[in-house]
Amino acid sequence: MEMPTYKNALIVGAGEGLSASLARLFAHEGIRVALAARSIEKLGALCAETKARAYACNAAEPDDVERLFGLVEREIGTPDLVVYNAGARARGPLIDLVPADVAQAIAVSAFGGFLVAQQAAKRMLPNRHGAILFTGASASVKGYAQSASFAMGKFALRGLAQSMARELSPQGIHVAHFVIDGGIRSAARTEPADRPDSFLDPDAIALSYWNVLQQPRSAWTWEVELRPWVEKF
Repeated sequence: MEMPTYKNALIVGAGEGLSASLARLFAHEGIRVALAARSIEKLGALCAETKARAYACNAAEPDDVERLFGLVEREIGTPDLVVYNAGARARGPLIDLVPADVAQAIAVSAFGGFLVAQQAAKRMLPNRHGAILFTGASASVKGYAQSASFAMGKFALRGLAQSMARELSPQGIHVAHFVIDGGIRSAARTEPADRPDSFLDPDAIALSYWNVLQQPRSAWTWEVELRPWVEKF
């Protein structure tokens, strides 16, 4: 049974939390890591820790995304593992939302995912090998009140992932979507003493991503839901 291997990873929408956990895990497994974010100043410590390289990129801009992949190819290597972890939202009552803010939120959450996936797939198809992972949320399957833009963007991203999985899996590219159904633990968000492990640990989420990446092609999954043990669903 042949196990998949990866050499070069690109994480788009990088920051602290899940992206940082993924970067550390990939680097530990001997994978070269590139990190992309609109602002890369915050990534200095993570780059030093993981030997990753950081690239400024607006994921909702086609030219930026194309330039990003070109730079990563030249400076690190062609990505055979790509994670789309970017998202945005405009909160508030439906009638108060600013249309331009909603359009921007959908552009980052969904259109950016398409742009990144398109550039990744172009490079993976000739080798019939690679993995493209999308980070979703509770809003991928449930539209919450006063969160219309996030629901629209995450529903669209999930639809993109499902369509891609059906198209690209038979060509050797593993496409998977992760529904993160719950809050993610961070320095600013910790559990109360009487509710241990009530937030998702970003390292635990990263391990689930890695487990999916290690699936033999005879038993691929396209979607995983992750939630804390106390989360209602």
